Amino acid sequence: MSKCAYLLGTLLCCTSMLACRPEAEPVPTASRGADILLELDSELIEARVPRHATLAGLLQAHQVSHELANRLVHAASEVFDVRRIRADHAYQLERTFDGLVREFRYQIDADRFLRIVQRGGAAAAAIFQASVEPYVKRRALVGLSGEITPATPSLVAAVDQGGEASLLAMAVADVLGGEVDFNSELQPNDTFAVLFEKLVREGEFAGYGDVVAAEVVNEDRRIRAFRFTVPGQPPGYYDEQGRSLKRMFLRSPLRFEPRITSGFTRRRFHPILKTYRPHLAIDYAAPQGAPVNAVASGVVVQAAYTGGGGNQVRLRHSGGYETYYLHLSAFGSGIRRGARVNQGDLIGRVGATGMATAPHLDYRMRKDGVWVNPLVEHRKMPPGEPVPAESMAAFGALRDDALARLGLDATRSAVPDSQVAADESSAVPVPAP
Repeated sequence: MSKCAYLLGTLLCCTSMLACRPEAEPVPTASRGADILLELDSELIEARVPRHATLAGLLQAHQVSHELANRLVHAASEVFDVRRIRADHAYQLERTFDGLVREFRYQIDADRFLRIVQRGGAAAAAIFQASVEPYVKRRALVGLSGEITPATPSLVAAVDQGGEASLLAMAVADVLGGEVDFNSELQPNDTFAVLFEKLVREGEFAGYGDVVAAEVVNEDRRIRAFRFTVPGQPPGYYDEQGRSLKRMFLRSPLRFEPRITSGFTRRRFHPILKTYRPHLAIDYAAPQGAPVNAVASGVVVQAAYTGGGGNQVRLRHSGGYETYYLHLSAFGSGIRRGARVNQGDLIGRVGATGMATAPHLDYRMRKDGVWVNPLVEHRKMPPGEPVPAESMAAFGALRDDALARLGLDATRSAVPDSQVAADESSAVPVPAP
């Protein structure tokens, strides 16, 4: 074989062997301007305080040394009573992997938080500064409307269907409680609309502010309320004509939800005594412990156990009125003979003390010593002072803006309140429940 042929064969063989080898991995090349990745040296822990926890114990549970935890507790004690750490409150802890705390936050309440920050020094001699700071809240104006249906038979259910909390329904009931009894008067096809302030804290819901405007269409009645401040007076709620919605008495001592189980009547079959006798009261079915509020400002005449009436609060009001609240499970704080109460104050909680088969509230009213039907008497009471003439232009601008935001017609169809037949009563001794 010639020398040229031999070289050619060797070259072909080498080429064939290279073709049969697996493809080699590409060699990585350095890129210019690439980010430098630094390893994290700390972690952020977000949790809630367990039951029976102390601040020191909480920190040590996250591998903070005993000495360092005591140093944080000492700093916190200068601005906050650390004994007031409460279960289920949120906290955040930023700590390095070698056990040094950089920042600790604890939610005191809906408005404030405790903050402890490391201001310098090594782990053995870290310096901490504590402060109590307010949450930054954003206040948004929000509108909501809904309808009472068989699926949503109460204001609470309808508001919940709209994605809001029951606190909003309670606020609406407080505003319109003098005009609508949310315990008994809502009917299917009734509608509502409300313009309200919604508070947001760090991207999360933080409660409600004021109800700016509200409307309830109850059968043939359209009831509207607008929050307005007359110069020199506290804020109040007024109808479209500027007439005050505040009356001397609330419609009910309970905000809403419970139903009337027994009305004001001269002949009712008593479930325990098994006899027919007068029931000169309104009975509301309500859960044990539900708050009972004073329907009007007045003075406590009695707060005691009364036998068949169980725990009872009796209030004296102006105009010769007295109101009674029976079968309570507990009295409100400070409710004792001679104490003064304001309309809406907590005076007790629903119970089943005395002659009662289940938790409920027996609510009664007397005028000049005569038992009267509370529901009927309420309709006779005149409203408070209207918006003065010099403030009507400002009130009208607020009203029209609120209605526009809710998409409601500014023209109200004036429909008289439906009439309720009065149940005449006469002076009788205090009857057994």
